Amino acid sequence: MATMKDVAHLAGVGVGTVSRVINNGQVKATTRQKVEEAIAQLNYEPDNYARGLKLQKTFMVALILPTVWHPFYGEFAYHVENELAKRGYKCMICNSDGRADRELEYIKMMQQNKVDGIIALTYSDIDPYVTSSLPFVSVDRHFSNEAISVSADNMDAGRLAAETLMSKGCDVLAYIGGQPRFPTEIGKRQIGFTDTCNSYQKENYYLLVPEPFVDLEGQLETFFRQHPDITGIFTINDFMALDVIAVLNQMGKKVPEDVQIIGCDGIRMASDRPLVVSTIRQPIEEMALTSVNALISLMNKEEVNRYNVLPISYLEGSTTKKVV
Repeated sequence: MATMKDVAHLAGVGVGTVSRVINNGQVKATTRQKVEEAIAQLNYEPDNYARGLKLQKTFMVALILPTVWHPFYGEFAYHVENELAKRGYKCMICNSDGRADRELEYIKMMQQNKVDGIIALTYSDIDPYVTSSLPFVSVDRHFSNEAISVSADNMDAGRLAAETLMSKGCDVLAYIGGQPRFPTEIGKRQIGFTDTCNSYQKENYYLLVPEPFVDLEGQLETFFRQHPDITGIFTINDFMALDVIAVLNQMGKKVPEDVQIIGCDGIRMASDRPLVVSTIRQPIEEMALTSVNALISLMNKEEVNRYNVLPISYLEGSTTKKVV
């Protein structure tokens, strides 16, 4: 097996220079290129265990997800893992199942130096455990103690959904979503939607279902019977849109002929499958890359933007009318 000395000899540099390249230290671009070419030619693989002991790092990042069953989380994890691999890190996927005790176990792993940092999608009460000294990036949630957060522009998602439904002829609008136990950035979707409807003086309603859902179908049916004139709906995510469609169909209403629906997330059942519904697309890949870059900057004790909001877009699916 090739050694670091072999790489240094082939590149015409010192061993220290090779070490700086491997550890992302400061070297000239031309020198870095020579070293990387030598590494590739010799198929050199650094001893990450020894490297970690020397640098007091594990080169392991924990990614905490509420579930691995949801396509949004799967796509996000795919991009996070790819980007971490490019930066020399391994990714440990942690399925919390929405349980705070599991999330706290993963935080303790970091405190015990078993991982170097954490990227988390969490909707639990772990605020007291997330400190500014902890390399922790939160997705879709902004903690009160200045921890790093990354999210799509949820307020703008609500605005765009409302304006899109109105442009397609909807006069009576509604927002339907869950009501989590703790505040998240996702709640801004309803605020943006309702504010936009009110600014256009459009009749609008909303239904916030407490989580975990109990008799969701019954609550939806009651809501639609109370407001039979609704013609446009924005849901908190694409899966909720599917639940809404099922109830409307049972009540004899057609989508999009009678009621038009826009979800949020932009999920697909597979990369080569069409959209599930018309949707506000979150920039999942950009959110993943921003999360990784922010975490690595934190771990390297570099300056980092603590509040990252990324732009959204509308994607047409089968649950809205085509406007000619």
